[in-house]
Amino acid sequence: MATASLTDVVDPTLVLLTVEEAARRLRIGRTTCFSLIRTGELESVMVGGLRRVPADAPAAYVARLRTAHRAA
Repeated sequence: MATASLTDVVDPTLVLLTVEEAARRLRIGRTTCFSLIRTGELESVMVGGLRRVPADAPAAYVARLRTAHRAA
């Protein structure tokens, strides 16, 4: 039986994710994730000098993609 690595474990109590954590949830690269943030497609906030992604933002992004795909 395979065990999940520590980086694959999702903590449901997290409110904000690092960009890297958001990228892992979306199964995309860090650079692509920053690009989505820069274009406003993926919501993010600044906390002090740190960029963070709300924990529900990756799922909201995917939901918008699915809606757009159905409409096309």
